[in-house]
Amino acid sequence: MNLRHRITLLIVLAFLAISSIGGYSILQSRNNAAEVKVVTEGVVPSALASADLVALLKDVQLATITLVTAPDENTAAQAKDKLTAQKARLKVGLELQFRQASSTTQQGLLQQAQEGLDDYFAAVDETMQFKLAGQKDLAEASLFASVAEYQRAMEQIIGTLRIEKNRTKDEAITALNENLSDTVMAIAGVSVLAALVLAAAGALLYRQITRPISRMQAMMSEIAASQDFTRRVPVDRMDEIGHSIVAFNSMITKIQESSELLQQKTADMQAMLQNIPQGILTIVDGNKVHPEFSAYLETIFETRDIAGRSMMDLVFANTHLGADALSQLEAVGGACLGEDVMNFAFNEHLLVGEIEKTMADGRVKILDLSWSPITDDADTIVRLMLCVRDVTELRKLAAEANEQKRELEIIGEILAVTQEKFHDFIAGAIKFIDENELLIRQHPEHDAETIAQLFRHMHTIKGNARTYGLQHLTNIVHEAEQTYDELRKPRPGIAWDQAMLLDELAGVKAMVECYAHINEVSLGRKGPGRRGGERYLLVDREHIQQAIQRLETINTRNLHELVAARDAVRKALRLLGTEPIGEVLGGVFESLPALAQELGKAAPLVKIEDNGYVVRNQAGSLLKNVFMHLIRNAMDHGLETPAVRLAQGKPGAGLIRLKMGVAGGMLNLRLSDDGRGLALARIRQMAVEKGLIAADAPLVDEEIARQIFRPGFSTAEKVTEVSGRGVGMDAVNDFIKREHGRIEIRFLDDAVGADFRQFEIVVCLPESLAEHVDDDQVLLVERTRQEPVAAGSAAGPDQGAHEAEPGKGNLRVV
Repeated sequence: MNLRHRITLLIVLAFLAISSIGGYSILQSRNNAAEVKVVTEGVVPSALASADLVALLKDVQLATITLVTAPDENTAAQAKDKLTAQKARLKVGLELQFRQASSTTQQGLLQQAQEGLDDYFAAVDETMQFKLAGQKDLAEASLFASVAEYQRAMEQIIGTLRIEKNRTKDEAITALNENLSDTVMAIAGVSVLAALVLAAAGALLYRQITRPISRMQAMMSEIAASQDFTRRVPVDRMDEIGHSIVAFNSMITKIQESSELLQQKTADMQAMLQNIPQGILTIVDGNKVHPEFSAYLETIFETRDIAGRSMMDLVFANTHLGADALSQLEAVGGACLGEDVMNFAFNEHLLVGEIEKTMADGRVKILDLSWSPITDDADTIVRLMLCVRDVTELRKLAAEANEQKRELEIIGEILAVTQEKFHDFIAGAIKFIDENELLIRQHPEHDAETIAQLFRHMHTIKGNARTYGLQHLTNIVHEAEQTYDELRKPRPGIAWDQAMLLDELAGVKAMVECYAHINEVSLGRKGPGRRGGERYLLVDREHIQQAIQRLETINTRNLHELVAARDAVRKALRLLGTEPIGEVLGGVFESLPALAQELGKAAPLVKIEDNGYVVRNQAGSLLKNVFMHLIRNAMDHGLETPAVRLAQGKPGAGLIRLKMGVAGGMLNLRLSDDGRGLALARIRQMAVEKGLIAADAPLVDEEIARQIFRPGFSTAEKVTEVSGRGVGMDAVNDFIKREHGRIEIRFLDDAVGADFRQFEIVVCLPESLAEHVDDDQVLLVERTRQEPVAAGSAAGPDQGAHEAEPGKGNLRVV
């Protein structure tokens, strides 16, 4: 073979070798470039895209928190729109990951993520609905409970997915590195065989292919190890390797942007915790406060020493809680942390919802506490979240509002009573209170008669207060009455404590004076009103006009006319300072509809026959106190319920009669009703049980009836607000005796010895307390309240003659 042939052969061989090396290098370069492209444009972006899911999840969480804490509806609406968009992005990102899943494990994780995403969105939507419905507390509770729980679950799933993606990425890069190494070795082996011929080509190939790939591999490894996403791989030329490097650099750019966005969102969440006007902390093992908490806690507890501090010291030190409550609270943390969430439900009742905490300067703060468990995937409690709100001002405003409401209610009660009646009530109540105070001070030890007198006075105040609808006063008087009731028992439930009784009485007096103050200052109703006490007296204008007319037309020469005129003027003057009995007892009668409703009875028809008599003003207080008790007893013990009355052929509404007259130099006021009558059998039984009479004592009906005036005697089966304490008739007897009068029971039938007998109570008072209007005039006053009668029932004797508008009380003069 000549040199030319050798040279030709060498050239051919060299050409073939170069062609083979070149072809092989080009083929391997394309294969490696394709693998690099798969890794850089497929596996690695997919792994990095999984990191974007965390950012998208944070976006949803941030939008949810923004919605819950939105200060107004406009901001809430914007937050809602943003939350909807972020949810859509998160769902799209998860679907993209599912399509790019490269293994069964990744598909399983993505399946779990899609299932958890539905629960997470449901919790977010529920929180959004609470907020849009104005239920901010529920929205916050849902945010820090349900939403936070599903958030953590999604973060764990996505974190696991990222690990799987990174593992796949690392395997792909490792495989790529191995292929690159094989390529390098192959090229190097062939180059050695054709070292002389292919030295220049090998060097060129190494410079053009191997070195850029190795450099790219090294820099990719360095970037992956250092997590410095600001670095870039330099691009020397725009071939397959160059395009791969460009793709890798683009991927690093996106990772950098995502990382910065994630950092920004984390910073936003921290800023939110720093600015939210609510104290939020979490409790870890040992009842310690976790270092992450809202900055507002420092304002609430007025200290910066919070992180790592004991919950009992930070929250519950210097509070109103007792040692037992504190020990229970301290035990709850140990009983819940690390345990199943059900354990929290069992112990939640031990967690205090509100405390009063004394600060360093002596101020007292009222703090509202809201507890929630934070759990992991296994429903194990890892932390307890405590939300603290300072509600001191809120409670103060509520107390002021309640006080204003109470004063308005008292004003409404006072305005429902005429000025004259209210003045008389206050004067009478103060009189009884002062008498009670004197009795308590005069008796340092237990005395049965004194206690009975105290009880009579207080029961009368209470009855009058109920009559006029003074409910707030009735409540406090009832407490004092209860104390006296305990003291008068054979074996008192409490001891005679003079200081305690005086304090309790002072409370009653303070409430009476409160009513009087509001009446005089707030309503400007000073004094007794139109009556004006002793200085001014009232008389019917018609009587004065008749007297004046008679004086002006009198024949002064006629002695009989002069005497008649004198008598007429004297009669008119004697009527000064008098009132009809219907007006004196107007407040008692006006309270009957409410009393009847309380007793489940129909409001009665009241007939007053004054027979021309009026009473003097000075007798008004006495008559109100007496007939308040008598008429209330008639309503409770005498008149039956509508069903019973209708079954007996009576009208559904009862009838109460009051007649006035003078006999034996005494003013007689006779009170009766058409009820079942006086329960003599029951009275005798109760008297025997109390040891007041012997079981075989031969007593007539009148003697049995007199037992109802005994102190503490009552036939009621149970004590009610109306009767049952055995003080009403005793008090009536005492009031009448003070005015030198007496009270009698007269039977109106002949059923001697019967269990029930019709009767009337006769109150006899000095005749000087009344005045006669006209011998020829009979005044009949009726107070009616027509109740509906069942169809087919028999009408009573007065049923058709007293119709009135249903539910209304009316006075009518016949």
